[in-house]
Amino acid sequence: MAGILLNLTPGSDVMFATASGLAGGPRAGMAAGVGVGLGGFWHVGLAALGVAALLAAHPAAMTGLRWFGAGYLLYLAWGAWTAKPLPPGTGISSLPRAFWRGFLTNALNPKVALFVLAFLPQFTDPARGPVWQQILILGAVFTLTGMCITAGYGALAGFAGQALSARMGVMNKLAAGVFALLALRMIQE
Repeated sequence: MAGILLNLTPGSDVMFATASGLAGGPRAGMAAGVGVGLGGFWHVGLAALGVAALLAAHPAAMTGLRWFGAGYLLYLAWGAWTAKPLPPGTGISSLPRAFWRGFLTNALNPKVALFVLAFLPQFTDPARGPVWQQILILGAVFTLTGMCITAGYGALAGFAGQALSARMGVMNKLAAGVFALLALRMIQE
């Protein structure tokens, strides 16, 4: 329940899927949401292996990863800003591209790694078996519910974007602004 409540609260994952849905339609928003979810599971895997704790212990590595992630978001912002509006109903040309962008956006976000390290271990019990297995199971449930919720937000934004397809140039600029704000937020924390 705690995971579902956290996933329902709009954060950077939801903002990314929403911007993707606005720019590319419901299917692109859903693909971005699925990519974001698998990017979250990437962090769960790193936490189970102990890599996330190692990264967290080295602030320079976390800072480098944060700046790299912010740079990627700015790259996406520039692409959305300069994109030509698509004809109504055509959506994004590549769902794998929306998925991959969602995955990279989340996988390159060190705040997700820190969150997983702080959140999931609270629900483990060494008396019930290996903690790494519990983290993987809890992380799979958390990321699966988060993936569904984030994809839902992306799809809803895509339907809204389709309804406003006559103003897709404005929608692309709005998506670019969201990506740029996410990049700024990432480097400020």
